[in-house]
Amino acid sequence: MRRAAQLLGQALQASAASPSTSLGSCNGQAIIGASARQHVHHAHVGVHRAMSLLSLGRDLFTAPARKGYVQSWEDVEGNAETIEPFSLVAEEVSIVGERLRNSVLSSVPALRQAAEYFFRSGVEGKRLRPTLALLMASAFSSEAPSRDYLKVDLSPASEHAPELRRRQQRLAEISETIHVASLLHDDVIDDATMRRGITALNCTVGNKVAILAGDFLLARASVSLAALENTTVVKLMSNVLENLVAGEIMQMTASQEQLLDMDFYLQKTYCKTASLMANSAKSIAVLAGEGDAVCAVAEGYGRHLGLAFQIVDDVLDFTSSSAILGKPSLNDIKSGLATAPLLFAVQEQPALRPLIMRKFKSDGDLATAVSLLSQSQGIARAKELAAHHAAMAADLIRALPEAQSVHAAICRAALIKITQKVLTRSK
Repeated sequence: MRRAAQLLGQALQASAASPSTSLGSCNGQAIIGASARQHVHHAHVGVHRAMSLLSLGRDLFTAPARKGYVQSWEDVEGNAETIEPFSLVAEEVSIVGERLRNSVLSSVPALRQAAEYFFRSGVEGKRLRPTLALLMASAFSSEAPSRDYLKVDLSPASEHAPELRRRQQRLAEISETIHVASLLHDDVIDDATMRRGITALNCTVGNKVAILAGDFLLARASVSLAALENTTVVKLMSNVLENLVAGEIMQMTASQEQLLDMDFYLQKTYCKTASLMANSAKSIAVLAGEGDAVCAVAEGYGRHLGLAFQIVDDVLDFTSSSAILGKPSLNDIKSGLATAPLLFAVQEQPALRPLIMRKFKSDGDLATAVSLLSQSQGIARAKELAAHHAAMAADLIRALPEAQSVHAAICRAALIKITQKVLTRSK
């Protein structure tokens, strides 16, 4: 109980210290807490357990969908370790996806084709964000939702949903829409050629249409957001949009010293990746009518999980193949970016410093950087940092007040299980 109270207090402090998200003020200390170096040197007790899973080396983001909402521990073989988080809400995520596909329809053929490009069956991606949103919604529920909520909601985006679960489904939809819009914009900025194993949209329809398609998705998300009729949630999700822009600008305008700074990297990572997870999770709690302490825990869970997710993504950029990732490997370093593995490696290999500062633009820089990284503990230390954040996310879920139902308890166990899956994914 004392540990739970400490974590709740820390979550409230972090929430209160969160920046206004004005451009350039994504305060790393407020967002992340202790510095990255402290995170690694004073690793959380849960790190070693989480790290033991890293050797599995397989993709754990897919599982067969179960029918209906989980009602009892017998539904998951009576064991928290046997829970497959994605299968628990796969049916509900599917109906959210169907609503998404209907919501991006446009009377302009080119815009319709572009907007639905990554919502088609088979190329939806991991669907991590709607899964997190719906599991978080269930984590606060007093009972399993009615099966009526597993029917596709085809009401207009501008129409307010009176039922709590429908509003939380809308939030899951909004989160995924914002995520896909950011991918469309990122691919233009990065001159990407592949995404989710298929040709990037900008290579299919051109940069202008791809940018406008992303804008269209953000506009649709804004309509759905307004229909929730909750000003707190509107503010939270608006912060996400501001952070996405801030993170991209931070990346584009970083000074040479900032390119080498781990805290700057984590600030940017929060803005570009973790902010969406953090604010979506908190929005779910707000919609559920939870108090400030519980809302802060939800936000902290999303924040730490988002950081862990992106750090692992940056590791996979060096250790996985393009065929597995569904996008080019070594993409970050080819774009001139030094991520966590290299930022740890440069502490052991000073020869990396000038390469990072010139963004790997000279002949032979890429090969030299990869070679120096392989001679360091950069990859291992980045994995440790990801494991630390994953463990923090898991502990925040454990610190929540007692679950109101068996359904809620199972979904909380699933949220904890996701913190492990984030570390063991292969793409």
